[in-house]
Amino acid sequence: MPLINRLAIIGVGLIGGSLARVLREKGDVGEIVGIGRGEANLKLAVELGVIDRYTIDPCEGVGGADLVFLATPVCSIASLVELLAQFLAPGAIVTDGGSVKEGIVSPCERLMPPGRYFVGGHPIAGTEHSGVEASFATLYEGRRCILTPTGSTDGAALGKVQKMWEIAGSEVILMDPVKHDRVVAAISHLPHMVAYSLVNAVEGYDRSDDSILRYSAGGFRDFTRIASSDPAMWRDIALMNRDAVLEMMDHFDRYFARLRSLVENRDGAGMERFFEESKRSRDAIL
Repeated sequence: MPLINRLAIIGVGLIGGSLARVLREKGDVGEIVGIGRGEANLKLAVELGVIDRYTIDPCEGVGGADLVFLATPVCSIASLVELLAQFLAPGAIVTDGGSVKEGIVSPCERLMPPGRYFVGGHPIAGTEHSGVEASFATLYEGRRCILTPTGSTDGAALGKVQKMWEIAGSEVILMDPVKHDRVVAAISHLPHMVAYSLVNAVEGYDRSDDSILRYSAGGFRDFTRIASSDPAMWRDIALMNRDAVLEMMDHFDRYFARLRSLVENRDGAGMERFFEESKRSRDAIL
């Protein structure tokens, strides 16, 4: 018997589509219903065998589902849960893949009718590509997924969501929503802000008569790959996790200013120490 009898996925793109693929591959889902606004993408998802059927009506789509996965922009999740709550089947579990948690978990828990459950989640995986055609079954293999239970979280619901991500190949970590937002502001949100800023800074450099981006090589392209991510998605993340993102941006500014001072003062020994500290920390996570 599969872990999930009917899975409803709202947002059948890279994240939602990859979850559907791996659960189907592992035989741990019965029917998969895709829900979204882009009918062309949903039709393609059916053609690719990622989902069994689709609807553009989310209230209809969640009917009879024992698990609902929300893979939509973070700013839309709470309002979406409010819309869907009365259409959820008894015992249904709603979980999400949003990379911000404090502003999602608390309101979504309050919106759950009796006998329906919300579990906050964040699979730390992805690429710069989007759409169902970008999804693949091994996206979550060897990655981490953070779940953010609170004192109100149902234990059985948490256990089922945890099992789902373990089947997908992820190491599951339980974390407080506030701590989660601070952690991902450092390891994910700040790097995206830096990448977007770096590309704009280089493109906006006015001491060349053409775009110097055309001369970029592997290092620049690798470092800035994430600047190809969905701008609307990252706008919402920055808005929802504003305080933690600003804290990390200010923290980064202090380190960048320190390096600038070393360069300005021709402090070669200081620069080497700075670079060595960074190399040692980076090497330790490999």
